[in-house]
Amino acid sequence: MNRKTLVLPVMAGLIAPVLAACGSSDGAGDEGDPIIVGVASRIEATKAAPAPLDPAQAYDVDAWNVLRSTLQTLMRLPRSGTAPVPDAARSCRFSDSQNEQYRCTLRSGLKFANGHDLTAQDVKFSIERMKAINNTNGPVSLLDDIDKVEAPSKTEVVFHLSRPDATFPQKLTTPAAAIVDPEVYPKNRLYSGFEVVGSGPYTVKAEHSGNRITKVVFTRNPGYKGGLTARNDKVEMRFFDDSATTEKALRKGDIDLMNRGLAPSQVKGLENSRDEHLTMQTMPGQEIRYLAFNTKDPVVSNKAVRQAMAQIVDRPRLVRDVYAYTGDPLFSMVPTGLTGHINAFFNKYGDPSVAAARKTLQQANITTPVKFTLTYTTNHYGPSTTKEVRALQRQLNDSTLFDVSLKGVDSWQQFRTDALDGKYTVYHMGWFPDIPDADNYIAPFIGKQNFLGSPYRNGKIESQLIPSSRQQSDRNAAADDFKQAQDIIAADVPLLPLWQGKQYVAARDDITGTEWALNSSSGLQIWELGRGVAD
Repeated sequence: MNRKTLVLPVMAGLIAPVLAACGSSDGAGDEGDPIIVGVASRIEATKAAPAPLDPAQAYDVDAWNVLRSTLQTLMRLPRSGTAPVPDAARSCRFSDSQNEQYRCTLRSGLKFANGHDLTAQDVKFSIERMKAINNTNGPVSLLDDIDKVEAPSKTEVVFHLSRPDATFPQKLTTPAAAIVDPEVYPKNRLYSGFEVVGSGPYTVKAEHSGNRITKVVFTRNPGYKGGLTARNDKVEMRFFDDSATTEKALRKGDIDLMNRGLAPSQVKGLENSRDEHLTMQTMPGQEIRYLAFNTKDPVVSNKAVRQAMAQIVDRPRLVRDVYAYTGDPLFSMVPTGLTGHINAFFNKYGDPSVAAARKTLQQANITTPVKFTLTYTTNHYGPSTTKEVRALQRQLNDSTLFDVSLKGVDSWQQFRTDALDGKYTVYHMGWFPDIPDADNYIAPFIGKQNFLGSPYRNGKIESQLIPSSRQQSDRNAAADDFKQAQDIIAADVPLLPLWQGKQYVAARDDITGTEWALNSSSGLQIWELGRGVAD
């Protein structure tokens, strides 16, 4: 077949593939060859974060891609779209009109891969364990609204929420709500090491060198009972130091697919490749980049400093010069394509203006240049991150209002730990959605136990707007609450949105199912991949 580039359309602003896989899909491939996915990133254990594959700690896209395939959840995201469908559950529903009690009935005959029965008590244990460990690096905040979990029978689970939350079914699709075996996972501490024991569509074996995972082998779980159909018998996930090495492996045929961390030049090169054995698909995505502020740090504690930065940063130039238009300027923490998005920062500050920034600082009696260090992780968000922060540094320093230096941190886990400890004044971050809802771009960053450990507080967002939005089962009805929250964030600037990325899947031409490879939260769905003859 000729190399082809496919652009998948947007439906309701989210990934909604419309192309069916071509040809046959005969398991993993000829003679049982596994499908090999290349990942330009690292999963590692550190002293501060010793359990990278324990759902109580894991909270990054690469670890979640492993866990989604091995640990089962009551609900899951569908092939495309945003409405959760049952997985370990046979059915789930709110049993009251206030969205405060959620009841699930499990499928019969569920078992963990080690042969142990999976019952409602295990679901209860898993949720209570997540909350008891309360790991600061982990996704426990997604379960904040759970007040109590009951298991009145072996197949019934009842969640009592402390306040209404219409997004709760979506949160049950995430590894934060993964079901683990109480005979394997300790109740009050993390499960160190790289083993994963679950009941999902695959069993998994991780190979590692020292504290870093080098390869993960997924094997179809014959005992899986759930809503997914695996289109292969085995998948290998291999980890590379950078995207250039990953692309080289793809072109040589050493791997079959890569989908993350591509530099703009790689995207263009793969889109225009003359190699007839490669395909490239472009999908809409909700990945974002932003700057985070330690609002207790005296350098940026005055919001006038943060507002002046918002008035200087030139997003269109950043997207043009650094990302060659493989992303889009982002003027709100809520990306375009999600219900409730508005261009709050553009509405507040307009086009970049050094004069406006100077006036803002003068009115607040801020002495210039304002000096600080912008910290970033060198290898977690792709090869263009360093170029991006250097471009931001130039924009701010060229104004003469700021004196910005840069500091790169190689270890993602160390970077996260130090950021949570308040060691950085300003730092560069990215976000892949946990759930495809505007709530997930506001609530995780505001309030107690927020993802960033940020000291910023806003009573209206925390006590009024988020609770009000979560009462709305019709998410369109929540749009006004989200718009108000975005306006407040634009005025206070505890966060500074930069750009929104697209999603790309590059694969060998005999790999089928790539159009379904990513769900509406940009999660990798390895069970959709097959090997066959494409038309």
